[in-house]
Amino acid sequence: MHEPSDLAQITRRNFLSSALGVAITSTLLPVATWGTGCTPRGMGGQAPGGQAPGDQAQTDGAGPSPSDTHPMPLGFVGHGAPTLAIDPGKGGDLTRWATNMRRPKAILAISAHWEETPATAGTIRMRELLYDFYGFPKELYELEYPAPAAPDLARQLNSLIPGGIQQKDRTWDHGVWVPLIHMAPDADIPVLQLSLPSHAGPQALFDLGRKLASLQNEGVFIMGSGNVVHNLRQLNWAGGPPPAWASEYDHWVFETLSSQNYDALVDYRQKSPGLRIAHPTEEHFQPLLVVAGAASVRGNQASYPVEGFEFGSISRRCVQFG
Repeated sequence: MHEPSDLAQITRRNFLSSALGVAITSTLLPVATWGTGCTPRGMGGQAPGGQAPGDQAQTDGAGPSPSDTHPMPLGFVGHGAPTLAIDPGKGGDLTRWATNMRRPKAILAISAHWEETPATAGTIRMRELLYDFYGFPKELYELEYPAPAAPDLARQLNSLIPGGIQQKDRTWDHGVWVPLIHMAPDADIPVLQLSLPSHAGPQALFDLGRKLASLQNEGVFIMGSGNVVHNLRQLNWAGGPPPAWASEYDHWVFETLSSQNYDALVDYRQKSPGLRIAHPTEEHFQPLLVVAGAASVRGNQASYPVEGFEFGSISRRCVQFG
Protein backbone atom coordinates (compact mmCIF):
# COMPACT_ATOMS: atom_id res chain seq x y z
CA MET A 1 0.00 0.00 0.00
CA HIS A 2 1.34 3.40 -0.96
CA GLU A 3 -0.90 5.76 0.97
CA PRO A 4 0.22 6.11 4.61
CA SER A 5 2.61 9.06 4.20
CA ASP A 6 0.18 10.81 1.88
CA LEU A 7 -2.73 10.31 4.25
CA ALA A 8 -0.65 11.70 7.07
CA GLN A 9 -0.11 14.83 5.01
CA ILE A 10 -3.83 15.03 4.31
CA THR A 11 -4.60 14.85 8.01
CA ARG A 12 -2.12 17.59 8.86
CA ARG A 13 -3.79 19.80 6.27
CA ASN A 14 -7.16 19.35 7.97
CA PHE A 15 -8.66 16.90 5.51
CA LEU A 16 -11.92 17.01 7.40
CA SER A 17 -12.17 20.79 7.42
CA SER A 18 -15.11 22.71 6.04
CA ALA A 19 -13.76 22.17 2.52
CA LEU A 20 -15.33 18.72 2.63
CA GLY A 21 -18.76 20.27 2.69
CA VAL A 22 -20.25 17.23 4.45
CA ALA A 23 -21.48 16.54 7.95
CA ILE A 24 -19.38 13.94 9.69
CA THR A 25 -21.77 11.39 11.07
CA SER A 26 -21.72 7.68 11.71
CA THR A 27 -25.31 7.27 10.51
CA LEU A 28 -26.54 7.24 6.93
CA LEU A 29 -30.15 7.50 5.87
CA PRO A 30 -31.81 4.16 5.06
CA VAL A 31 -32.00 3.52 1.33
CA ALA A 32 -33.38 0.92 -1.05
CA THR A 33 -30.60 -0.74 -3.02
CA TRP A 34 -29.21 -4.29 -3.37
CA GLY A 35 -30.60 -4.88 0.13
CA THR A 36 -33.67 -3.43 1.79
CA GLY A 37 -31.66 -0.66 3.44
CA CYS A 38 -29.82 -0.26 6.71
CA THR A 39 -27.32 2.01 8.40
CA PRO A 40 -23.62 1.24 8.83
CA ARG A 41 -23.17 -0.62 12.08
CA GLY A 42 -20.92 0.45 14.92
CA MET A 43 -18.52 -2.04 16.41
CA GLY A 44 -20.35 -4.66 18.41
CA GLY A 45 -23.42 -4.62 16.15
CA GLN A 46 -25.06 -7.72 14.77
CA ALA A 47 -24.88 -9.12 11.29
CA PRO A 48 -28.11 -9.86 9.41
CA GLY A 49 -30.03 -12.57 11.19
CA GLY A 50 -28.30 -11.81 14.50
CA GLN A 51 -24.92 -13.24 13.53
CA ALA A 52 -22.05 -11.69 15.44
CA PRO A 53 -19.29 -10.07 13.39
CA GLY A 54 -16.72 -12.69 14.35
CA ASP A 55 -18.90 -15.69 13.49
CA GLN A 56 -17.86 -17.67 10.44
CA ALA A 57 -20.20 -17.61 7.47
CA GLN A 58 -20.47 -20.85 5.52
CA THR A 59 -22.89 -19.96 2.74
CA ASP A 60 -22.73 -17.76 -0.33
CA GLY A 61 -26.20 -16.26 0.09
CA ALA A 62 -29.42 -16.82 -1.78
CA GLY A 63 -29.59 -14.08 -4.42
CA PRO A 64 -30.93 -14.95 -7.87
CA SER A 65 -28.43 -16.41 -10.30
CA PRO A 66 -28.69 -14.76 -13.74
CA SER A 67 -28.67 -17.01 -16.77
CA ASP A 68 -25.96 -17.01 -19.39
CA THR A 69 -28.11 -14.65 -21.49
CA HIS A 70 -28.38 -12.10 -18.65
CA PRO A 71 -24.94 -11.89 -17.06
CA MET A 72 -24.22 -9.68 -14.09
CA PRO A 73 -22.67 -6.30 -14.97
CA LEU A 74 -19.10 -5.48 -13.98
CA GLY A 75 -18.00 -2.37 -12.15
CA PHE A 76 -15.08 -0.10 -11.32
CA VAL A 77 -15.66 2.11 -8.28
CA GLY A 78 -13.89 5.40 -7.63
CA HIS A 79 -13.61 5.00 -3.85
CA GLY A 80 -11.85 8.28 -3.04
CA ALA A 81 -10.91 8.87 0.58
CA PRO A 82 -12.04 6.69 3.53
CA THR A 83 -14.43 9.50 4.55
CA LEU A 84 -16.69 8.36 1.69
CA ALA A 85 -18.02 5.84 4.22
CA ILE A 86 -19.63 8.62 6.27
CA ASP A 87 -20.49 10.98 3.42
CA PRO A 88 -24.20 10.54 2.54
CA GLY A 89 -23.85 12.93 -0.39
CA LYS A 90 -21.13 11.15 -2.35
CA GLY A 91 -22.27 7.81 -0.99
CA GLY A 92 -25.71 8.45 -2.40
CA ASP A 93 -24.26 8.37 -5.91
CA LEU A 94 -23.07 4.81 -5.31
CA THR A 95 -26.42 3.88 -3.82
CA ARG A 96 -28.27 5.10 -6.91
CA TRP A 97 -25.90 3.16 -9.12
CA ALA A 98 -26.48 -0.08 -7.23
CA THR A 99 -30.22 0.50 -7.22
CA ASN A 100 -30.21 0.28 -11.02
CA MET A 101 -28.48 -3.12 -11.07
CA ARG A 102 -29.91 -6.49 -10.19
CA ARG A 103 -28.87 -7.96 -6.90
CA PRO A 104 -25.70 -10.06 -7.21
CA LYS A 105 -25.28 -13.48 -5.70
CA ALA A 106 -21.77 -12.56 -4.48
CA ILE A 107 -19.19 -9.80 -4.86
CA LEU A 108 -15.58 -10.33 -5.93
CA ALA A 109 -13.61 -7.20 -5.02
CA ILE A 110 -10.17 -6.19 -6.32
CA SER A 111 -8.90 -3.19 -4.36
CA ALA A 112 -5.97 -0.85 -4.91
CA HIS A 113 -5.05 -1.39 -1.26
CA TRP A 114 -3.99 -5.02 -1.47
CA GLU A 115 -1.16 -5.62 -3.91
CA GLU A 116 0.07 -9.18 -3.91
CA THR A 117 1.41 -11.27 -6.78
CA PRO A 118 0.25 -13.84 -7.79
CA ALA A 119 -3.45 -13.14 -7.30
CA THR A 120 -4.46 -14.32 -3.83
CA ALA A 121 -7.89 -14.79 -2.28
CA GLY A 122 -8.57 -13.09 1.04
CA THR A 123 -10.50 -14.27 4.06
CA ILE A 124 -13.23 -16.88 3.67
CA ARG A 125 -14.63 -16.30 7.14
CA MET A 126 -16.31 -13.29 8.67
CA ARG A 127 -13.80 -11.02 10.39
CA GLU A 128 -13.50 -7.47 11.64
CA LEU A 129 -12.52 -4.93 9.02
CA LEU A 130 -9.06 -3.66 8.16
CA TYR A 131 -8.88 0.05 8.99
CA ASP A 132 -5.87 0.70 6.78
CA PHE A 133 -5.67 4.45 7.41
CA TYR A 134 -4.92 6.65 10.38
CA GLY A 135 -5.61 10.12 11.69
CA PHE A 136 -9.27 10.11 10.64
CA PRO A 137 -12.42 10.60 12.77
CA LYS A 138 -13.17 7.91 15.30
CA GLU A 139 -16.51 7.29 13.58
CA LEU A 140 -14.66 5.55 10.76
CA TYR A 141 -12.99 3.10 13.15
CA GLU A 142 -16.36 2.29 14.73
CA LEU A 143 -17.98 1.26 11.47
CA GLU A 144 -18.25 -2.38 10.56
CA TYR A 145 -19.48 -4.21 7.50
CA PRO A 146 -20.48 -7.70 8.66
CA ALA A 147 -21.28 -9.24 5.27
CA PRO A 148 -20.88 -13.00 4.98
CA ALA A 149 -17.71 -14.33 3.42
CA ALA A 150 -17.78 -16.31 0.17
CA PRO A 151 -15.88 -19.60 0.55
CA ASP A 152 -17.69 -21.18 -2.40
CA LEU A 153 -16.55 -18.36 -4.64
CA ALA A 154 -12.97 -18.81 -3.41
CA ARG A 155 -13.14 -22.47 -4.36
CA GLN A 156 -14.56 -21.58 -7.76
CA LEU A 157 -11.58 -19.36 -8.50
CA ASN A 158 -9.37 -22.44 -8.40
CA SER A 159 -11.16 -23.79 -11.46
CA LEU A 160 -10.85 -20.51 -13.35
CA ILE A 161 -7.18 -19.69 -12.79
CA PRO A 162 -4.64 -22.21 -14.12
CA GLY A 163 -2.67 -23.75 -11.30
CA GLY A 164 -5.22 -22.66 -8.73
CA ILE A 165 -5.04 -19.72 -6.40
CA GLN A 166 -3.44 -19.02 -3.05
CA GLN A 167 -5.54 -18.02 -0.06
CA LYS A 168 -4.75 -15.87 2.97
CA ASP A 169 -6.87 -14.98 5.97
CA ARG A 170 -6.59 -11.27 5.15
CA THR A 171 -9.66 -9.22 5.98
CA TRP A 172 -11.27 -6.54 3.78
CA ASP A 173 -9.53 -3.19 3.43
CA HIS A 174 -11.28 0.14 3.00
CA GLY A 175 -11.20 -0.13 -0.80
CA VAL A 176 -13.76 -2.92 -0.35
CA TRP A 177 -15.98 -1.99 2.57
CA VAL A 178 -16.18 1.78 2.08
CA PRO A 179 -18.06 1.64 -1.25
CA LEU A 180 -20.08 -1.42 -0.23
CA ILE A 181 -21.47 0.41 2.80
CA HIS A 182 -23.41 2.48 0.26
CA MET A 183 -23.93 -0.04 -2.53
CA ALA A 184 -25.06 -2.97 -0.38
CA PRO A 185 -25.90 -1.41 3.01
CA ASP A 186 -27.66 -4.50 4.39
CA ALA A 187 -24.29 -6.29 4.37
CA ASP A 188 -26.04 -9.49 3.37
CA ILE A 189 -24.29 -10.26 0.05
CA PRO A 190 -21.23 -12.55 0.36
CA VAL A 191 -17.90 -10.86 -0.37
CA LEU A 192 -14.51 -12.21 -1.39
CA GLN A 193 -11.47 -10.00 -1.92
CA LEU A 194 -8.88 -10.90 -4.53
CA SER A 195 -5.47 -9.25 -4.37
CA LEU A 196 -4.22 -6.98 -7.14
CA PRO A 197 -1.22 -8.79 -8.71
CA SER A 198 0.33 -5.50 -9.78
CA HIS A 199 3.85 -6.85 -10.21
CA ALA A 200 2.65 -9.17 -12.98
CA GLY A 201 2.20 -6.17 -15.28
CA PRO A 202 -0.72 -4.58 -17.17
CA GLN A 203 -1.26 -7.38 -19.69
CA ALA A 204 -1.38 -10.00 -16.94
CA LEU A 205 -3.95 -7.92 -15.04
CA PHE A 206 -6.12 -7.66 -18.14
CA ASP A 207 -5.75 -11.40 -18.77
CA LEU A 208 -6.73 -12.13 -15.17
CA GLY A 209 -9.99 -10.31 -15.80
CA ARG A 210 -10.62 -12.45 -18.88
CA LYS A 211 -10.18 -15.58 -16.75
CA LEU A 212 -12.74 -14.25 -14.26
CA ALA A 213 -15.32 -13.19 -16.85
CA SER A 214 -17.46 -16.32 -16.61
CA LEU A 215 -18.36 -15.37 -13.03
CA GLN A 216 -20.82 -12.90 -14.58
CA ASN A 217 -22.93 -15.89 -15.58
CA GLU A 218 -23.04 -17.00 -11.93
CA GLY A 219 -24.42 -13.69 -10.68
CA VAL A 220 -21.09 -12.46 -9.31
CA PHE A 221 -20.44 -8.71 -9.33
CA ILE A 222 -16.74 -8.21 -10.12
CA MET A 223 -15.82 -4.88 -8.55
CA GLY A 224 -12.53 -3.08 -9.13
CA SER A 225 -11.90 -0.34 -6.57
CA GLY A 226 -9.47 2.53 -7.11
CA ASN A 227 -9.55 5.90 -8.90
CA VAL A 228 -9.18 6.91 -12.55
CA VAL A 229 -7.08 9.89 -11.40
CA HIS A 230 -5.37 9.74 -8.00
CA ASN A 231 -2.74 12.22 -6.88
CA LEU A 232 -2.97 13.09 -3.19
CA ARG A 233 -0.05 15.49 -3.46
CA GLN A 234 -1.93 17.77 -5.84
CA LEU A 235 -5.17 18.19 -3.87
CA ASN A 236 -6.91 21.54 -4.24
CA TRP A 237 -8.42 22.32 -0.84
CA ALA A 238 -10.16 25.43 -2.16
CA GLY A 239 -12.29 23.40 -4.54
CA GLY A 240 -13.03 24.56 -8.06
CA PRO A 241 -12.52 22.74 -11.37
CA PRO A 242 -9.83 20.10 -11.77
CA PRO A 243 -6.55 21.11 -13.40
CA ALA A 244 -6.12 20.43 -17.11
CA TRP A 245 -3.90 17.40 -16.57
CA ALA A 246 -6.50 15.69 -14.38
CA SER A 247 -9.36 16.37 -16.80
CA GLU A 248 -7.23 15.22 -19.72
CA TYR A 249 -6.42 11.89 -18.07
CA ASP A 250 -10.00 11.30 -16.98
CA HIS A 251 -11.22 12.05 -20.50
CA TRP A 252 -8.62 9.72 -22.01
CA VAL A 253 -9.97 6.88 -19.88
CA PHE A 254 -13.53 7.80 -20.88
CA GLU A 255 -12.69 7.76 -24.60
CA THR A 256 -10.57 4.62 -24.38
CA LEU A 257 -13.25 2.61 -22.59
CA SER A 258 -16.12 3.99 -24.68
CA SER A 259 -14.34 2.95 -27.89
CA GLN A 260 -13.28 -0.39 -26.34
CA ASN A 261 -9.68 0.36 -27.26
CA TYR A 262 -8.31 -2.20 -24.87
CA ASP A 263 -4.92 -2.32 -26.56
CA ALA A 264 -4.42 1.33 -25.59
CA LEU A 265 -5.75 0.72 -22.09
CA VAL A 266 -3.29 -2.10 -21.46
CA ASP A 267 -0.50 0.06 -22.91
CA TYR A 268 -1.48 3.00 -20.67
CA ARG A 269 2.14 3.55 -19.62
CA GLN A 270 2.89 4.66 -23.18
CA LYS A 271 -0.50 5.83 -24.45
CA SER A 272 -2.09 7.76 -21.58
CA PRO A 273 -1.38 11.49 -21.15
CA GLY A 274 0.56 12.61 -18.11
CA LEU A 275 0.56 9.28 -16.30
CA ARG A 276 3.09 10.26 -13.65
CA ILE A 277 1.12 13.27 -12.45
CA ALA A 278 -2.24 11.51 -12.70
CA HIS A 279 -0.84 8.44 -10.91
CA PRO A 280 2.42 8.92 -9.00
CA THR A 281 1.90 5.24 -8.19
CA GLU A 282 -0.28 3.04 -10.35
CA GLU A 283 -2.19 0.83 -7.91
CA HIS A 284 -5.36 2.95 -8.02
CA PHE A 285 -5.57 2.67 -11.80
CA GLN A 286 -4.79 -1.02 -12.16
CA PRO A 287 -8.02 -2.59 -10.80
CA LEU A 288 -9.66 -1.06 -13.88
CA LEU A 289 -7.50 -3.32 -16.07
CA VAL A 290 -8.88 -6.44 -14.38
CA VAL A 291 -12.49 -5.36 -14.79
CA ALA A 292 -11.92 -4.23 -18.39
CA GLY A 293 -10.36 -7.59 -19.15
CA ALA A 294 -13.50 -9.33 -17.95
CA ALA A 295 -15.65 -6.91 -19.97
CA SER A 296 -13.69 -7.61 -23.15
CA VAL A 297 -14.83 -11.24 -23.26
CA ARG A 298 -18.43 -10.30 -24.02
CA GLY A 299 -17.74 -6.89 -25.47
CA ASN A 300 -19.63 -5.22 -22.64
CA GLN A 301 -20.20 -1.53 -23.32
CA ALA A 302 -19.07 0.98 -20.73
CA SER A 303 -21.33 3.50 -19.01
CA TYR A 304 -20.49 5.99 -16.28
CA PRO A 305 -22.91 6.09 -13.33
CA VAL A 306 -20.75 8.53 -11.35
CA GLU A 307 -18.47 11.24 -12.76
CA GLY A 308 -16.66 14.34 -11.53
CA PHE A 309 -13.77 15.20 -9.23
CA GLU A 310 -13.10 15.96 -5.61
CA PHE A 311 -10.27 18.30 -4.62
CA GLY A 312 -9.16 18.55 -8.22
CA SER A 313 -6.90 15.52 -8.38
CA ILE A 314 -9.17 12.62 -7.37
CA SER A 315 -11.53 11.39 -10.07
CA ARG A 316 -14.86 10.06 -8.86
CA ARG A 317 -15.55 8.31 -12.18
CA CYS A 318 -17.23 4.92 -11.80
CA VAL A 319 -17.59 2.55 -14.72
CA GLN A 320 -20.23 -0.08 -15.38
CA PHE A 321 -19.67 -2.66 -18.08
CA GLY A 322 -22.83 -4.33 -19.33
